[in-house]
Amino acid sequence: MTVPDHAHLTYPRIAASGDRAVVVELSDQICDETNRRVVALAAALDADPIDGIVETVPTYRSLLVCYDPLIVRGRDLSIRLLERLSTIRIDAAGSRRLVVPVLYGGDAGMDLSELAEMKDMSVRDLVALHGSADYRVHMIGFAPGFAYLGGLPEKLHTPRLPAPRQRIEASVIGIGGKQASINSVPGPSGWRFIGRTPIRVFDPARKDPFLLRAGDHVRFRAIEADEAAALDAAVADGAPPIEWEEA
Repeated sequence: MTVPDHAHLTYPRIAASGDRAVVVELSDQICDETNRRVVALAAALDADPIDGIVETVPTYRSLLVCYDPLIVRGRDLSIRLLERLSTIRIDAAGSRRLVVPVLYGGDAGMDLSELAEMKDMSVRDLVALHGSADYRVHMIGFAPGFAYLGGLPEKLHTPRLPAPRQRIEASVIGIGGKQASINSVPGPSGWRFIGRTPIRVFDPARKDPFLLRAGDHVRFRAIEADEAAALDAAVADGAPPIEWEEA
């Protein structure tokens, strides 16, 4: 469904997604600017909802808006969404950065040495480069709490494995193509893994099971085995060492 009054525009545009949702598409490209607009629109709708909206789901370049058709018609909602989009402000103030302690290498970082060799780097330099970047959570998807992180340094861009491994544990740190990740739950993956964190980005026992949300920032901090063991113990005791900064 495209709103006729805006038919001359390529983007933004509204597309139907079944009979209870529409997709607000802002671009056909993945970039931080587009993603900031997506997150800003989601935040605006959360702060000042349009009657009938049930849920919003941010993605790289679009926002899925689920609605109750008994309260609002899709066409009317689409017009109001385009009106709202024209008034939103993209403001970085108040955004969060999670500092993620990482024990690089070991069993969880099974690809670290091979990746360093592929990049013609020492392991130490690869770890330093990986930890130097400011990563942005573009979206949550694939698995509960799984954050797709943009901002991976170009030298570390690496294709996924040709055949996925059948089980990768939660909390391992991955590289896949142009993106970085923190595994949220155990499962198969073709990403390459360079370490692990004691932090759980998804924990159904927490009041808020999801640690990260679209628009957050992440920074990785290298730690040694003794600090990792202490942080593991803190997490096991129910006192996760979660450190936030202002982004």
